[in-house]
Amino acid sequence: MQKILVCIKRVVDYNVRVRVKPDGSGVMLDGVKMSVNPFDEIALEEALRIKERGANVEVVAVSIGVADTQQQLRTALAMGADRAVLVQTDAPIEPLTAAQTFLALAKKEKPDLILLGKQAIDDDANQTGQMLAALWERPQATYASKVEIADGKLTVTREVDAGLETIEVDLPAVVTVDLRLNEPRYVKLPDIMKAKKKPLDVSSLDALGIVASTYLKTVKTEPPAQRQKGIMVKDVSELVDVLKKKGLL
Repeated sequence: MQKILVCIKRVVDYNVRVRVKPDGSGVMLDGVKMSVNPFDEIALEEALRIKERGANVEVVAVSIGVADTQQQLRTALAMGADRAVLVQTDAPIEPLTAAQTFLALAKKEKPDLILLGKQAIDDDANQTGQMLAALWERPQATYASKVEIADGKLTVTREVDAGLETIEVDLPAVVTVDLRLNEPRYVKLPDIMKAKKKPLDVSSLDALGIVASTYLKTVKTEPPAQRQKGIMVKDVSELVDVLKKKGLL
């Protein structure tokens, strides 16, 4: 194995309380802390661990988004990625466009393995990895909780409804990772300083021959309904009566 491509996405930090715009047209992003999508961070950590286990591998972090996405790619470089590529665009990116863009990068970079999170925490689409594998015409393994590489093959343990499933796929392949795969490392200040000297190339959708198609339309964005205040009941019979009145029984 010579190269691993890790796809990451810039999202609102998971610790931030998301606020909806007053007109309901979307989520407020001005002044909000942005971070690497947590699932993609796990994917990057796994790529780095594969490299640290002795494999002579180049880890390349790639992303699509606005110019400020360089911040998240610098975080990836500080974690240990060798270089980064940003496909810069202000256009909203849907899963199919993301998959087409990553496919163009895969044809250019020729990786042995592409890792990415199973989903992004902003849209929870869980589509990009599967679409990428289909377009690339390569095997895929989703919801990976364990990854092993030997003799040019990839063994992936994945979480399914009935328990754990272990599959073997040929390389190159696409793998989407789950939460239990690993715990990403903490980025230290010296690593952040070193990351500033690592290469970060900026490209564009036009340069890759990609058109940002729109298939989805956000009609309205609403915050979750506020939780109702709890009430105290004297006994079980009163609890049953209350639940019946609410239509829950």
